[in-house]
Amino acid sequence: LEQVMVDFWQRRADVLVSTTIVESGLDISTANTLIIDRADQLGLSQLHQLRGRVGRSRERGYCYFMYPTDKVLSETAHERLSTMAANTDLGAGMRIAMRDLEIRGAGNLLGGEQSGHIADVGFDLYVRLVGEAVAKYRDADSTPEPELRTEIAVDAHLPEDYVASERLRLEAYKRLAEVRSNEEIDQVRAEWLDRYGTLPKPAEELLSLAGFRVRCREVGLQEVVAQGKYIRFSPVQLAESKQLRLRRLYPGSVYKESVSQLLVTKPETEQLPWASQVIDHLLVS
Repeated sequence: LEQVMVDFWQRRADVLVSTTIVESGLDISTANTLIIDRADQLGLSQLHQLRGRVGRSRERGYCYFMYPTDKVLSETAHERLSTMAANTDLGAGMRIAMRDLEIRGAGNLLGGEQSGHIADVGFDLYVRLVGEAVAKYRDADSTPEPELRTEIAVDAHLPEDYVASERLRLEAYKRLAEVRSNEEIDQVRAEWLDRYGTLPKPAEELLSLAGFRVRCREVGLQEVVAQGKYIRFSPVQLAESKQLRLRRLYPGSVYKESVSQLLVTKPETEQLPWASQVIDHLLVS
């Protein structure tokens, strides 16, 4: 690769065929023409950097953006190429950057609409961190809420044929992650009924899981996790009477007082309603 670049720089070769690697730092003053194939697949930043590789000295630079004529350009690709065509003078970088921000979107710091990968993962954690930061800024009690892990077998999700838009599904998951009471869950159910119609079973299971998490927080649980042939509940403190009930209702279960863990043998029935019963039988005063 180095020898190829040296040959081109010393003008032993008149044409350099390359990938987009040349966008980073290539500075050859005699290069005056650049042809970019499939420019519709590149971002504005890449296009701007590549175009800057030619016309770097006294030679007038020419840059050609090529794309297939037999395919319809996407709206975003059309806007990118139009932006490059409209900004050809020196110092156009700032205008291109601002236009790129308009096309991709800057996101909404305190809302559900985000740009980039944050739209795909971590909404509940994101909202919690923002809430803690705002509370700290206001000198309020910023003690973080203990994280709750619920990892049990349950088919709980919003099917694509129920909520077709990925953005709306993510907003719905975020909304549900924020609930802290059964009343709020009822509000979410009413919203979904109004917007999307009758809830399918996976959506109902999702609401049931949210209700289960509310119940876990009420009794101070931080983990309800499948572990081998058991479901682990923690932290748990069982009085002698509750330990007797444990042995009677759930034979084969193990209570580890030293680490505040309760290992209850997995049921053959659905795990979510069963786990709710365990809480009612053993953890409610």
